[in-house]
Amino acid sequence: MTTTLESPVAPLTRIDHFDALDAEAQPGRQLQLVGDAAVAFRSWFRSTGTPDWIGTFDLVTLPYPTRFGLYRAAMSPVPFVTLTHRMLVIRWREPDGHPRTLLFEPTDTELARRTPYFARLSERTPDVLERLMSHPLGDVITCLHRVGIQPADVDYITFDHLHTQDVRRWIGTASPAMDISPAAPVQPLLPNARLVVQRAELESLRSLHPLQLPWYQPHAYTDLRSEAITPIDGGVLLGPGVALVSTPGHTIGNHTLVLNTDTGIWATSENVIAAECLTPEASRIPGVRRWSAEWGEEVILNANTLEDTARQYNSCVLEKSIVDRSRVDPRFVQFVPSSELTRNTLAPGTAPTFVHGGIFHGMLAPPPSR
Repeated sequence: MTTTLESPVAPLTRIDHFDALDAEAQPGRQLQLVGDAAVAFRSWFRSTGTPDWIGTFDLVTLPYPTRFGLYRAAMSPVPFVTLTHRMLVIRWREPDGHPRTLLFEPTDTELARRTPYFARLSERTPDVLERLMSHPLGDVITCLHRVGIQPADVDYITFDHLHTQDVRRWIGTASPAMDISPAAPVQPLLPNARLVVQRAELESLRSLHPLQLPWYQPHAYTDLRSEAITPIDGGVLLGPGVALVSTPGHTIGNHTLVLNTDTGIWATSENVIAAECLTPEASRIPGVRRWSAEWGEEVILNANTLEDTARQYNSCVLEKSIVDRSRVDPRFVQFVPSSELTRNTLAPGTAPTFVHGGIFHGMLAPPPSR
Protein backbone atom coordinates (compact mmCIF):
# COMPACT_ATOMS: atom_id res chain seq x y z
CA MET A 1 0.00 0.00 0.00
CA THR A 2 1.21 3.50 -0.79
CA THR A 3 -0.10 7.03 -0.39
CA THR A 4 0.75 10.24 -2.22
CA LEU A 5 2.46 13.13 -0.44
CA GLU A 6 2.47 16.66 -1.77
CA SER A 7 5.83 18.18 -2.70
CA PRO A 8 6.62 21.57 -4.23
CA VAL A 9 8.69 19.78 -6.88
CA ALA A 10 6.53 16.72 -7.66
CA PRO A 11 4.22 14.40 -5.71
CA LEU A 12 6.07 11.85 -3.60
CA THR A 13 4.61 8.42 -2.95
CA ARG A 14 4.88 7.31 0.66
CA ILE A 15 6.15 3.74 1.13
CA ASP A 16 4.30 1.88 3.86
CA HIS A 17 5.61 -1.66 3.35
CA PHE A 18 7.74 -1.33 6.48
CA ASP A 19 5.20 0.30 8.80
CA ALA A 20 4.90 -2.85 10.91
CA LEU A 21 8.67 -2.87 11.45
CA ASP A 22 8.67 0.76 12.48
CA ALA A 23 5.82 0.17 14.91
CA GLU A 24 7.53 -2.79 16.61
CA ALA A 25 9.53 -1.69 19.65
CA GLN A 26 11.22 -5.04 20.36
CA PRO A 27 14.27 -5.47 18.08
CA GLY A 28 14.04 -9.26 17.99
CA ARG A 29 10.44 -9.27 16.81
CA GLN A 30 11.23 -6.43 14.43
CA LEU A 31 13.97 -8.50 12.83
CA GLN A 32 11.52 -11.36 12.30
CA LEU A 33 9.28 -9.03 10.29
CA VAL A 34 11.98 -8.02 7.82
CA GLY A 35 11.71 -11.00 5.47
CA ASP A 36 8.03 -10.77 4.53
CA ALA A 37 8.14 -6.98 4.30
CA ALA A 38 11.17 -7.13 2.00
CA VAL A 39 9.48 -9.62 -0.34
CA ALA A 40 6.40 -7.41 -0.67
CA PHE A 41 8.49 -4.29 -1.21
CA ARG A 42 10.66 -5.92 -3.88
CA SER A 43 7.64 -7.04 -5.87
CA TRP A 44 6.05 -3.60 -5.74
CA PHE A 45 9.26 -1.67 -6.34
CA ARG A 46 10.12 -3.59 -9.50
CA SER A 47 6.75 -2.56 -10.91
CA THR A 48 7.54 1.16 -10.56
CA GLY A 49 9.98 1.08 -13.48
CA THR A 50 13.58 2.23 -13.77
CA PRO A 51 15.25 5.65 -13.97
CA ASP A 52 16.76 6.77 -17.26
CA TRP A 53 20.32 7.02 -16.00
CA ILE A 54 22.51 6.50 -12.94
CA GLY A 55 26.11 7.67 -12.70
CA THR A 56 28.65 7.46 -9.90
CA PHE A 57 31.41 9.98 -9.18
CA ASP A 58 34.34 9.65 -6.77
CA LEU A 59 34.69 12.71 -4.53
CA VAL A 60 37.39 11.92 -1.95
CA THR A 61 39.33 9.19 -0.18
CA LEU A 62 39.60 9.55 3.56
CA PRO A 63 40.90 7.75 6.65
CA TYR A 64 38.34 6.19 8.97
CA PRO A 65 38.87 4.37 12.26
CA THR A 66 39.06 0.61 11.77
CA ARG A 67 37.26 0.04 15.06
CA PHE A 68 34.26 1.97 13.72
CA GLY A 69 34.11 0.74 10.14
CA LEU A 70 34.65 -2.98 10.87
CA TYR A 71 33.00 -2.90 14.25
CA ARG A 72 34.74 -5.38 16.59
CA ALA A 73 35.47 -7.78 13.71
CA ALA A 74 38.82 -6.83 12.12
CA MET A 75 42.02 -8.45 13.35
CA SER A 76 44.30 -5.85 11.77
CA PRO A 77 45.98 -3.57 14.33
CA VAL A 78 46.05 -0.58 11.95
CA PRO A 79 44.07 2.33 13.38
CA PHE A 80 42.57 3.50 10.09
CA VAL A 81 41.04 2.01 6.97
CA THR A 82 40.63 3.99 3.76
CA LEU A 83 37.20 4.84 2.36
CA THR A 84 36.23 6.26 -1.03
CA HIS A 85 33.27 8.61 -0.75
CA ARG A 86 31.10 8.88 -3.86
CA MET A 87 28.17 10.83 -5.25
CA LEU A 88 25.39 9.26 -7.29
CA VAL A 89 23.46 11.21 -9.93
CA ILE A 90 20.07 9.82 -10.95
CA ARG A 91 17.90 11.04 -13.84
CA TRP A 92 14.30 10.09 -14.64
CA ARG A 93 11.21 11.55 -16.27
CA GLU A 94 7.83 12.25 -14.78
CA PRO A 95 4.76 10.80 -16.56
CA ASP A 96 4.37 14.13 -18.38
CA GLY A 97 7.93 13.84 -19.68
CA HIS A 98 9.44 16.41 -17.30
CA PRO A 99 13.02 15.44 -16.37
CA ARG A 100 14.12 15.13 -12.75
CA THR A 101 17.63 14.97 -11.31
CA LEU A 102 18.61 13.67 -7.88
CA LEU A 103 22.05 13.93 -6.28
CA PHE A 104 22.77 11.39 -3.56
CA GLU A 105 25.69 12.30 -1.27
CA PRO A 106 26.72 15.57 -2.97
CA THR A 107 29.18 16.30 -0.18
CA ASP A 108 30.83 19.71 -0.03
CA THR A 109 34.15 18.10 0.81
CA GLU A 110 35.83 21.40 1.69
CA LEU A 111 33.28 22.31 4.36
CA ALA A 112 32.93 18.69 5.50
CA ARG A 113 36.51 18.86 6.78
CA ARG A 114 35.23 21.19 9.51
CA THR A 115 33.26 18.37 11.13
CA PRO A 116 34.62 18.21 14.71
CA TYR A 117 35.98 14.66 14.47
CA PHE A 118 37.78 15.19 11.17
CA ALA A 119 39.00 18.66 12.15
CA ARG A 120 40.63 17.21 15.28
CA LEU A 121 42.07 14.31 13.29
CA SER A 122 43.60 16.74 10.79
CA GLU A 123 45.17 18.79 13.58
CA ARG A 124 46.85 15.68 15.01
CA THR A 125 48.02 14.25 11.68
CA PRO A 126 51.30 15.37 10.06
CA ASP A 127 50.75 16.96 6.66
CA VAL A 128 52.77 14.31 4.83
CA LEU A 129 50.76 11.48 6.35
CA GLU A 130 47.47 13.28 5.76
CA ARG A 131 48.27 13.64 2.06
CA LEU A 132 48.93 9.91 1.87
CA MET A 133 45.62 9.06 3.54
CA SER A 134 43.25 11.60 1.99
CA HIS A 135 42.95 12.53 -1.68
CA PRO A 136 40.42 14.85 -3.33
CA LEU A 137 39.05 13.13 -6.42
CA GLY A 138 36.36 15.49 -7.67
CA ASP A 139 33.84 18.13 -6.70
CA VAL A 140 30.10 18.18 -7.15
CA ILE A 141 29.77 20.98 -9.71
CA THR A 142 32.64 19.76 -11.88
CA CYS A 143 31.22 16.23 -11.88
CA LEU A 144 27.87 17.57 -13.09
CA HIS A 145 29.47 19.60 -15.86
CA ARG A 146 31.42 16.55 -17.02
CA VAL A 147 28.16 14.86 -18.02
CA GLY A 148 26.41 17.97 -19.29
CA ILE A 149 24.14 18.56 -16.30
CA GLN A 150 23.76 22.17 -15.25
CA PRO A 151 23.44 23.02 -11.55
CA ALA A 152 19.99 24.50 -12.25
CA ASP A 153 18.87 21.09 -13.56
CA VAL A 154 19.11 19.50 -10.09
CA ASP A 155 15.73 19.00 -8.40
CA TYR A 156 16.66 17.02 -5.28
CA ILE A 157 19.66 16.41 -3.08
CA THR A 158 19.73 13.90 -0.26
CA PHE A 159 22.15 12.10 2.04
CA ASP A 160 21.80 8.85 3.93
CA HIS A 161 22.21 11.03 7.03
CA LEU A 162 23.71 14.41 7.85
CA HIS A 163 27.02 13.38 9.43
CA THR A 164 29.72 15.82 8.23
CA GLN A 165 27.34 17.57 5.83
CA ASP A 166 27.15 21.33 5.25
CA VAL A 167 24.66 22.11 2.47
CA ARG A 168 24.67 25.90 2.68
CA ARG A 169 26.49 26.37 -0.63
CA TRP A 170 24.08 24.00 -2.36
CA ILE A 171 20.70 25.39 -1.23
CA GLY A 172 21.62 28.79 0.22
CA THR A 173 20.87 30.66 3.42
CA ALA A 174 18.30 33.27 4.40
CA SER A 175 20.87 35.65 5.88
CA PRO A 176 24.65 36.13 5.87
CA ALA A 177 26.82 33.29 7.14
CA MET A 178 29.77 34.75 8.99
CA ASP A 179 32.20 31.95 8.18
CA ILE A 180 31.60 31.65 4.42
CA SER A 181 29.55 34.71 3.34
CA PRO A 182 29.66 37.48 5.97
CA ALA A 183 28.31 40.26 3.76
CA ALA A 184 25.27 38.61 2.18
CA PRO A 185 23.16 35.44 2.29
CA VAL A 186 24.79 32.42 0.69
CA GLN A 187 23.51 32.15 -2.87
CA PRO A 188 22.64 28.56 -3.81
CA LEU A 189 24.86 26.89 -6.36
CA LEU A 190 22.00 24.44 -6.98
CA PRO A 191 19.25 27.07 -7.23
CA ASN A 192 16.33 24.71 -7.91
CA ALA A 193 17.36 21.88 -5.61
CA ARG A 194 15.50 20.80 -2.51
CA LEU A 195 17.10 18.89 0.35
CA VAL A 196 15.04 15.75 1.03
CA VAL A 197 15.73 14.71 4.61
CA GLN A 198 14.05 12.70 7.32
CA ARG A 199 12.31 15.03 9.73
CA ALA A 200 13.82 13.12 12.66
CA GLU A 201 17.33 13.78 11.34
CA LEU A 202 16.68 17.52 11.11
CA GLU A 203 15.13 17.65 14.56
CA SER A 204 18.07 15.82 16.12
CA LEU A 205 20.33 18.73 15.15
CA ARG A 206 18.51 20.99 17.58
CA SER A 207 19.82 19.13 20.62
CA LEU A 208 22.67 16.74 19.90
CA HIS A 209 23.73 14.02 22.31
CA PRO A 210 27.45 13.73 23.20
CA LEU A 211 27.63 10.57 21.07
CA GLN A 212 26.45 12.62 18.08
CA LEU A 213 28.41 15.84 18.55
CA PRO A 214 31.69 14.80 16.87
CA TRP A 215 29.95 13.99 13.58
CA TYR A 216 27.57 16.89 12.88
CA GLN A 217 27.83 20.59 12.00
CA PRO A 218 24.56 21.87 13.50
CA HIS A 219 25.40 25.55 12.93
CA ALA A 220 25.09 24.92 9.19
CA TYR A 221 21.35 24.19 9.50
CA THR A 222 20.12 27.13 11.55
CA ASP A 223 19.44 29.51 8.67
CA LEU A 224 18.93 27.50 5.49
CA ARG A 225 16.34 28.67 2.97
CA SER A 226 13.22 26.97 4.30
CA GLU A 227 11.67 26.71 0.85
CA ALA A 228 14.61 24.52 -0.19
CA ILE A 229 13.95 21.80 2.40
CA THR A 230 11.52 18.88 2.04
CA PRO A 231 11.23 16.96 5.33
CA ILE A 232 9.85 13.44 5.04
CA ASP A 233 8.68 10.87 7.55
CA GLY A 234 9.69 7.38 6.47
CA GLY A 235 10.15 5.98 3.00
CA VAL A 236 9.12 7.67 -0.25
CA LEU A 237 9.16 6.87 -3.95
CA LEU A 238 10.75 9.80 -5.76
CA GLY A 239 10.44 8.48 -9.30
CA PRO A 240 10.36 5.25 -11.31
CA GLY A 241 12.75 2.86 -9.61
CA VAL A 242 14.04 5.57 -7.23
CA ALA A 243 13.14 5.29 -3.55
CA LEU A 244 14.33 6.39 -0.14
CA VAL A 245 13.72 3.72 2.51
CA SER A 246 13.91 4.64 6.17
CA THR A 247 16.74 2.69 7.84
CA PRO A 248 17.30 4.25 11.27
CA GLY A 249 19.90 3.11 13.74
CA HIS A 250 23.20 4.51 12.53
CA THR A 251 21.41 7.81 13.04
CA ILE A 252 17.83 8.42 14.07
CA GLY A 253 17.00 9.76 10.61
CA ASN A 254 19.07 7.48 8.40
CA HIS A 255 17.63 6.45 5.06
CA THR A 256 18.82 4.30 2.18
CA LEU A 257 18.65 5.06 -1.53
CA VAL A 258 17.14 2.11 -3.41
CA LEU A 259 17.35 1.87 -7.20
CA ASN A 260 15.81 -0.47 -9.76
CA THR A 261 18.11 -1.04 -12.74
CA ASP A 262 18.71 -3.34 -15.69
CA THR A 263 20.72 -5.60 -13.37
CA GLY A 264 18.14 -5.62 -10.60
CA ILE A 265 17.67 -3.75 -7.35
CA TRP A 266 20.55 -1.88 -5.71
CA ALA A 267 20.84 0.07 -2.47
CA THR A 268 23.34 2.47 -0.97
CA SER A 269 23.92 3.97 2.47
CA GLU A 270 26.69 4.11 5.06
CA ASN A 271 25.25 1.49 7.40
CA VAL A 272 28.22 -0.67 6.41
CA ILE A 273 31.49 0.19 4.66
CA ALA A 274 31.82 -2.84 2.35
CA ALA A 275 29.45 -5.12 0.49
CA GLU A 276 30.98 -8.08 2.32
CA CYS A 277 29.85 -6.60 5.63
CA LEU A 278 26.35 -7.70 4.60
CA THR A 279 27.60 -11.20 3.69
CA PRO A 280 30.55 -11.63 6.08
CA GLU A 281 30.65 -15.37 5.43
CA ALA A 282 32.24 -14.49 2.05
CA SER A 283 34.79 -12.02 3.43
CA ARG A 284 38.54 -12.57 3.30
CA ILE A 285 39.29 -9.61 5.58
CA PRO A 286 41.04 -11.23 8.55
CA GLY A 287 38.62 -11.57 11.44
CA VAL A 288 35.36 -10.66 9.71
CA ARG A 289 34.10 -14.14 8.85
CA ARG A 290 35.29 -15.52 12.20
CA TRP A 291 33.53 -12.78 14.17
CA SER A 292 30.29 -13.29 12.29
CA ALA A 293 30.35 -17.05 12.88
CA GLU A 294 31.36 -16.90 16.54
CA TRP A 295 28.82 -14.27 17.50
CA GLY A 296 26.03 -15.39 15.17
CA GLU A 297 25.78 -11.96 13.56
CA GLU A 298 24.94 -11.80 9.86
CA VAL A 299 26.18 -8.23 9.30
CA ILE A 300 29.17 -6.13 10.40
CA LEU A 301 28.08 -2.60 11.29
CA ASN A 302 29.63 0.77 10.61
CA ALA A 303 29.48 1.90 14.21
CA ASN A 304 30.94 5.35 14.76
CA THR A 305 27.76 6.44 16.57
CA LEU A 306 25.92 3.81 18.56
CA GLU A 307 22.59 5.61 18.53
CA ASP A 308 20.55 2.42 18.22
CA THR A 309 22.76 -0.57 17.48
CA ALA A 310 20.02 -3.21 17.30
CA ARG A 311 17.93 -1.03 14.99
CA GLN A 312 20.93 -0.43 12.74
CA TYR A 313 21.54 -4.18 12.61
CA ASN A 314 17.93 -4.72 11.54
CA SER A 315 18.24 -1.95 8.95
CA CYS A 316 21.30 -3.69 7.48
CA VAL A 317 19.38 -6.96 7.24
CA LEU A 318 16.57 -5.06 5.54
CA GLU A 319 19.01 -3.57 3.03
CA LYS A 320 20.47 -6.94 2.08
CA SER A 321 16.96 -8.41 1.86
CA ILE A 322 15.59 -5.91 -0.65
CA VAL A 323 18.47 -5.94 -3.14
CA ASP A 324 19.56 -8.53 -5.70
CA ARG A 325 22.74 -10.56 -5.80
CA SER A 326 25.70 -9.28 -7.79
CA ARG A 327 25.95 -10.62 -11.32
CA VAL A 328 29.73 -10.27 -11.07
CA ASP A 329 30.03 -12.37 -7.91
CA PRO A 330 26.76 -13.71 -6.44
CA ARG A 331 28.36 -14.20 -3.04
CA PHE A 332 27.80 -10.48 -2.59
CA VAL A 333 24.67 -8.36 -2.78
CA GLN A 334 24.09 -5.25 -4.89
CA PHE A 335 24.76 -2.86 -2.04
CA VAL A 336 27.23 -0.01 -2.53
CA PRO A 337 28.36 1.80 0.62
CA SER A 338 28.24 5.56 0.11
CA SER A 339 31.76 5.51 1.55
CA GLU A 340 33.29 2.24 0.37
CA LEU A 341 36.25 0.39 1.86
CA THR A 342 39.28 0.80 -0.42
CA ARG A 343 42.59 -1.04 -0.57
CA ASN A 344 45.52 0.94 0.83
CA THR A 345 49.05 -0.32 1.46
CA LEU A 346 49.07 1.78 4.63
CA ALA A 347 46.23 -0.36 6.02
CA PRO A 348 47.32 -4.00 5.72
CA GLY A 349 44.74 -6.59 6.65
CA THR A 350 41.78 -4.42 5.64
CA ALA A 351 41.67 -4.80 1.85
CA PRO A 352 38.12 -5.50 0.66
CA THR A 353 37.32 -8.87 -0.85
CA PHE A 354 34.97 -7.33 -3.41
CA VAL A 355 34.36 -3.75 -4.55
CA HIS A 356 31.38 -2.48 -6.54
CA GLY A 357 32.85 0.95 -7.25
CA GLY A 358 29.46 2.52 -7.91
CA ILE A 359 26.13 2.03 -9.63
CA PHE A 360 25.82 2.60 -13.37
CA HIS A 361 22.69 2.31 -15.47
CA GLY A 362 21.09 3.56 -18.68
CA MET A 363 21.88 6.37 -21.08
CA LEU A 364 22.07 10.06 -20.26
CA ALA A 365 20.12 12.38 -22.54
CA PRO A 366 20.49 16.17 -22.22
CA PRO A 367 17.51 17.80 -20.50
CA PRO A 368 15.44 20.45 -22.24
CA SER A 369 15.99 24.03 -21.14
CA ARG A 370 13.97 25.07 -18.11
